[in-house]
Amino acid sequence: MRPMLATLADGVPRGPEWAHEVKWDGMRVLADVRGGGLTLTSRSGRDVTVSFPELVPLADLYDDMLLDGEVVSLVDGRPSFGALAERMHVGDARRAARAAVAHPVTFVVFDVVRLLGQDLTRQPWSTRRTLLEQLELDGPRVHVPPVHDDGETLLAATADQGLEGIVSKRRTSAYSPGRRSPDWLKLPHRDNISVVVGGWRPETDGTRLGAVLVGLPGAEGWDFVGRVGSGLAGRAGAALLARLRPLQVTDSPFATQVPREDAAGTTWVAPQIVVDVASLGRSSGGRLRQPSFQRVRADLTATDLQETTDG
Repeated sequence: MRPMLATLADGVPRGPEWAHEVKWDGMRVLADVRGGGLTLTSRSGRDVTVSFPELVPLADLYDDMLLDGEVVSLVDGRPSFGALAERMHVGDARRAARAAVAHPVTFVVFDVVRLLGQDLTRQPWSTRRTLLEQLELDGPRVHVPPVHDDGETLLAATADQGLEGIVSKRRTSAYSPGRRSPDWLKLPHRDNISVVVGGWRPETDGTRLGAVLVGLPGAEGWDFVGRVGSGLAGRAGAALLARLRPLQVTDSPFATQVPREDAAGTTWVAPQIVVDVASLGRSSGGRLRQPSFQRVRADLTATDLQETTDG
């Protein structure tokens, strides 16, 4: 099963039919408990159970349940995706166990999809939320955050606290696995977009990563939407370049024409690596305005982007 997804909104919906939650800057995970065992699955369908051993006690709480939430790494009380990224890629059980002690994560649960053999996807959000609260899951590594009636106040509060934003949910909404639904609306504080990398250019010294060329799904394939250089200095750029070098191809993967000034000196790569980019939106020509690299999205694939363009 894939998780239900939220649609990007222009404003906070009003009225008693909506409930509002904090949007957490973490890794979307489905936690499947069956017969004393736990399986953690990322949004892309990857089994990440071994990466987060501190969440294994979830398996002892109930015989059968499926939870939807975000794995977050808290630094000074705020979610840090950078700190979480160091945990997401750990595939060795011993290394993961050491990391769980040094930098434990928290599973922030916001929905229950199955409970004791009963499929809850057709139940309204309000019913599922009541059941979730009755489960009393809160513990050292699990947290069920509160919901709020006043979305505009919550949006302002999350901005003041440096949090990512809010998600507004229609109280009558069913759970639609794998679908981006208008019944769930997300309002982030920054204009972030997930894009695929189709090429890279070196800095003037020729050794370090200077910029990446990125694209979004279009009618004929990947549409080129700009060149991103900001945010690639230091370790972030070096780590991304290490991922890109093995993917080199001969020709541009973009279906649209890449301007000569962008294509010059570019090494083309297979469109497999997804990254988040912050920008001031897109120009009339479709290019990202003042884009800045944020992070690699190891939890997303290029196929995921072909299903949605806003990550």
